[in-house]
Amino acid sequence: MHYAKEKDLKAIAITDHDTIEGNEEAIIEGRREGIEVVPGVEISVDYSPGTMHMLGYFITLEDTTLGEKLNLLQDSRSDRNPKIVKKLNEMSLSLTYDEVVQESGGGQIGRPHIAQALVKKGYVKSIQEAFNKYLGKGAPAYIDKFRLSAEEAITIITNAGGIPVLAHPFTLNYNNSDELDDLVERLVEKGLEGLEVYYSEHDERKTSHYHLLAKRYNLVITGGSDFHGKNMQGIDLGTGRGNLKIPYILFKRLRTLWEEKRNRC
Repeated sequence: MHYAKEKDLKAIAITDHDTIEGNEEAIIEGRREGIEVVPGVEISVDYSPGTMHMLGYFITLEDTTLGEKLNLLQDSRSDRNPKIVKKLNEMSLSLTYDEVVQESGGGQIGRPHIAQALVKKGYVKSIQEAFNKYLGKGAPAYIDKFRLSAEEAITIITNAGGIPVLAHPFTLNYNNSDELDDLVERLVEKGLEGLEVYYSEHDERKTSHYHLLAKRYNLVITGGSDFHGKNMQGIDLGTGRGNLKIPYILFKRLRTLWEEKRNRC
């Protein structure tokens, strides 16, 4: 939170993968630093053509069903990670699970920590290379995991008082704009309320396309740097790769939507 203050950010959201850990601490620190903190989560969704993540903003952290589902996803991650390390060992890459745990700092463990360990041991030069060569979908050491359906993720977020937002659409690996349009339309029918338009990997063309798509379906527009500390090289908090600008008005509109929904309940 001190770093967010140094970056002169007015608001941030904590949206870690399949967990809400760290949210309460961030909210407390945010109050001390004068930064508005949005409680959130990023849920893994079952989607075979590419990768789909569903963001949940302004969620109720104490929601029982949300907690139970996230525990299931965490258990799946815990089962998956040692299997990935075993596959890497079978490929003659000397790596222990304890080394991966060290990269996580004792927190939630994921593929980025395995990638960081591979970089440290000199097997690859970057985290991106680790994913391309070993850990990404379709790569030799990739292990799939349990995921929720898009409808389940949207429903869980909504029932926890949150705003469901489709994260970084470019990872969906859609073939054309019509295909993406059809997908978003189906998700809107299931309760989708927002679209992540501003993102570190979205170029100007993609940003413009997603902006128009959000307007077409009356979706709230959001943005995020997807800052993961040292695990996402070249991406900084708030500014992404240095040219990301997320207007504060987007946060205000997101908060207004949440307040309107809360008042209707």
